[in-house]
Order: sequence, then structure tokens, then C-alpha cells
Amino acid sequence: MQKVIKTASQLEKMRIACALTKEVLDELERNIKPGITTKELDTIARNLIKKQNAKPTFLGYNGYPAAICASVNSQVVHGIPNDKILQEGDIISIDCGVTYNGFTGDAARTFAVGQVSEDAQKLIDVTKQCFFEGIKNIKCGCYVGDISYAIQTYAEKNGFSIIRELIGHGVGENLHEYPEVPNYGRMGEGAKLYAGMTIAVEPMVNMGKKEIMFLSDGWTCVTKDGLPSAHYENTILITDTGVEILTL
Repeated sequence: MQKVIKTASQLEKMRIACALTKEVLDELERNIKPGITTKELDTIARNLIKKQNAKPTFLGYNGYPAAICASVNSQVVHGIPNDKILQEGDIISIDCGVTYNGFTGDAARTFAVGQVSEDAQKLIDVTKQCFFEGIKNIKCGCYVGDISYAIQTYAEKNGFSIIRELIGHGVGENLHEYPEVPNYGRMGEGAKLYAGMTIAVEPMVNMGKKEIMFLSDGWTCVTKDGLPSAHYENTILITDTGVEILTL
């Protein structure tokens, strides 16, 4: 596969798409509380993206029927919004993509619904920190495996497990581009990172075992042991000296 280096003008479009993605997630966070449905959250996202004169990247992608993925508790990713009412103590992962002027931003967050257990809050916090551990020492000349190793090490050090089947990816004119970015691996392995590459780094961390399965809808991924899972993602730009987080 060919490395995808963005030009300065492409990066300006990426920055706008990514800023809009963050705006949607911020608005959803303000609305997440006991009593709301995931379908209502999807409607909020659709309306805001329309107001932004942008497109919901996920809607219609390989037939996906919604603007966001809303994954509750043991749902890992790709949960389809429905009439399920969020309850106090739930955790919900929202994954959102916004396409503007031909370029895409992709980001995800896991939110607490009201008060959650200490274990659930730790899972949310560790998953978020996995992302920051992953990119901490990254710059042009590093390898994808350097990100993967740091994420896996931090998650497992905290007693959690990393999913193998689902991974991060390059992002830009397409939602999924080269390179693949696993959340587990060895330093110095995988694709080499060059300045101008934009990638989505997205730890997916299980409270229990790493095994997952897909439900009959063909989309919703859940933990096999029924324990909660969390997801945290940002689109980042590789630079000569480090990274720029485009969706923060």
C-alpha cells in the first residue's frame, strides 16, 4: 500500500472536518443523561451535521443506517442507535465521522451516564489514557507498532484487555485509508510514519477478556463475557517533531 501524505490545502480541509466532528461529540456529551435514547442522540448528531453543511460519514457507509455508532456497556463498537433508553450507571461509546469538502474527521468517546461504578470509570479513564500513551513519543520516522505497543502495555498494566479484530486506520478523503493501526503489537513493526500522514488512533479496551463477537444485525460488536468495553479515538496528524490532534 502507498503512504498517503496530505498537502497543506488538504490538511486545511481535514482540520475543518475534524473540528466539526469534535463539535458533534461535545454536543452529544451535553445531552447524555439517564432517560435519553440512542436514537435521540443520533437525531441530534444528524441535525448538527446538517447545520454544519457537512455529511455524516457513517450514514450509508457499507449500508450502515445511522450517523453515529452508539455502543452501550458490553457493546464494543458499531452499536446501531435505537429506542433503548440510557439508564443511570450505563457507559456509552459514541463514534462519529463528519465529511466536509471531501475530507473526513473521525473520533470517539466513552461517556458515563449519570453516576457509574468505580470500575466503569476506571475503564473509561484508562481507555482515554491509552490513546495519549500511544501517541506520546510519536513523530515522523516512528512506526505504527510504537503506538500499538504503548496502548497495549498501558491497558494490560491496568488489568484490562485489548481487542485484536478491530483497529485504527488512516483517514482523509476516505474513512479508511492506509495504514492499519492495531492497538497491540511490537515497537519498530508495522508501517513507517511520515510527516503529513493523518491516522485515527482508537483504543478499544475490555474490562474482562479480549474476545468479541458480532450480533445478528451484522454491525454490533459485543464482548463475549458480557463485561463493559470502552472506546476512545482521535484523528491525528504526524509531524516532523510529534503529532497534532485534529479532533481535540
